[in-house]
Amino acid sequence: MSYTKQTKIAFLGMGLMGSRMTTRLLQAGFEVAVWNRTAKACDPLLAQGAKLLNLEAISDYPIVLICLSDDDAVQSVFDFIKPNLTAKQVIVDFSSLSVDKTKSLAEESKSKNVTWIDSPVSGGTTGAENGSLVIFAGGDANVIESLSDIYAALSQRVTRMGDTGTGQATKICNQLIVAANSTLIAEAVALAAQAGVDTRLLAPALADGFADSKPFQILAPRMATHLFEPVQWKVKTLSKDLNNALKLAEQFDLDIPVAKQAFSQLSAHQQLGHAEEDLATVIQYVEKSAQPPLLIGFMILML
Repeated sequence: MSYTKQTKIAFLGMGLMGSRMTTRLLQAGFEVAVWNRTAKACDPLLAQGAKLLNLEAISDYPIVLICLSDDDAVQSVFDFIKPNLTAKQVIVDFSSLSVDKTKSLAEESKSKNVTWIDSPVSGGTTGAENGSLVIFAGGDANVIESLSDIYAALSQRVTRMGDTGTGQATKICNQLIVAANSTLIAEAVALAAQAGVDTRLLAPALADGFADSKPFQILAPRMATHLFEPVQWKVKTLSKDLNNALKLAEQFDLDIPVAKQAFSQLSAHQQLGHAEEDLATVIQYVEKSAQPPLLIGFMILML
């Protein structure tokens, strides 16, 4: 069986990613009904042609797409829709969850004869807008293949990583690299600024060299100019993903000290009130960490 543009789709979660992915599906000609805990977030999608989804009517939709913030959010919504799910429905989860939670949700779905496919994405809001995301899928190979038309509207590439949970495991590794890299980029930008470098030139100067990367090209200019809007990656999202990486590593008695340090920095930054802000704001945490020694030096000079 293949799911086409004639297949009715329910999409739960109209956040930074979900809203943009829904727009891509609507532009591709799919019929999409949308839901968000804060209903107002659905308004722009309704204006584009989406329908408002009643969760109690979830059984009307062969395909259910989910893009929510974390384990608890997905579990909460799943608990609400579970009584109304019907056999042969497919749930495709684009959220970034822990591997354990994904396996648990897949088992709960199986009890209703519903298939769960973990399909976390990478590419940020820009990738969601352009349909150039990369997707790491875990689960039944035939079902993943049957979703190709839907995936094609959203992504440049879909890779089946293995059985249920392997998509999330891959995304966790992806986020480990991105999040740890972001803290190192912040340190590099802060160091360059202290050394007298015009940090606005770092991104073009390092382009295509060994230190270059997509996160560097996105984050370094924002860090250099302290222009953090619009939000592309939330601090709390990357902090959550790093925590999932640490928990997964613990299961295998694997020590990942760089990830631990990055998590410590992002968590401290989040606790200072930056949870909803862009990841690039971590430059402010790095810069503040340099202030006490400088202040002490100034006080000594004044004595």
